[in-house]
Amino acid sequence: MSEISWQDFEKVDVRVGRIVRAEPFPEARKPAFKLRVDFGSPLGERQTSAQLTARYTAEGLVGRQVLAVVNFPPKRIAGFKSEVLVLGVPDENGEVVLTSPDAEVPAGGRMF
Repeated sequence: MSEISWQDFEKVDVRVGRIVRAEPFPEARKPAFKLRVDFGSPLGERQTSAQLTARYTAEGLVGRQVLAVVNFPPKRIAGFKSEVLVLGVPDENGEVVLTSPDAEVPAGGRMF
């Protein structure tokens, strides 16, 4: 594991947002959802794709607070513009478990 400086860490902008829409993404190579995440003002809503289908349903994702990196450049995935990276950790089977606050916090709050 290589060390980074505090200044390097500060460059990564991780914010809390609420999933407001989730739908299947059949065009993706691996099973995924298209997500719409609301980060509040001034960031607003951003879209992303996430490979969460093994542990979550689209209906079960809506309303959840999640952590996401909001300052990566947009990435095209099967013609879809992914604007943020929702964070998670793999379980014992390699399936993504979402990272989220353990209590309600204001949308757009920055992780530090």
